[in-house]
Amino acid sequence: MKRKFTTSFKIQAVEKALNRNENTTLTEIANSLSIGTSTLSKWIVKAKDQEFEMASHDEITSMSNDKRPQDWTLEERLNMVVACASLSDEALNTHCREKGIYPHHIKQWKLDFINGNTPKQKAISPSEIKILKHENKSLKKELNRKDKALAETAALLVLKKKVHEIWGNDEDN
Repeated sequence: MKRKFTTSFKIQAVEKALNRNENTTLTEIANSLSIGTSTLSKWIVKAKDQEFEMASHDEITSMSNDKRPQDWTLEERLNMVVACASLSDEALNTHCREKGIYPHHIKQWKLDFINGNTPKQKAISPSEIKILKHENKSLKKELNRKDKALAETAALLVLKKKVHEIWGNDEDN
């Protein structure tokens, strides 16, 4: 049976795994949390790639102004790394909570800058824009056609009901 884990549980598990001491293995952490080692490893990869939805639905509504970690620009990431460089662990946690991110994001961003692994911004070429506009136009046209067909079908159904009310069914005669 497949179990569902909350996002906050996944985040806490990843933080526990990333902050473990040298003598503790991932398997031991996974066993203590009653999850599979492969599941924990997959969550760690997702966290490092910043693919986690970092907040539950309730947290999202309360932090609607905060951005997801993967939505931060390179400049914002660098500013955050610099701002957090001199903070203690407690101050770092507080500052990160205010910004809607986790301390492991800061660590990962710092490593990315050191190693030159900064994410590339997706640039859309003019030809792709043209293709997308054409596709959008054709989809709108098809939607309009289907709306008209639906309206016509609804009108015919209403007329059929009215005819039956006025003249009755053929089976009645």
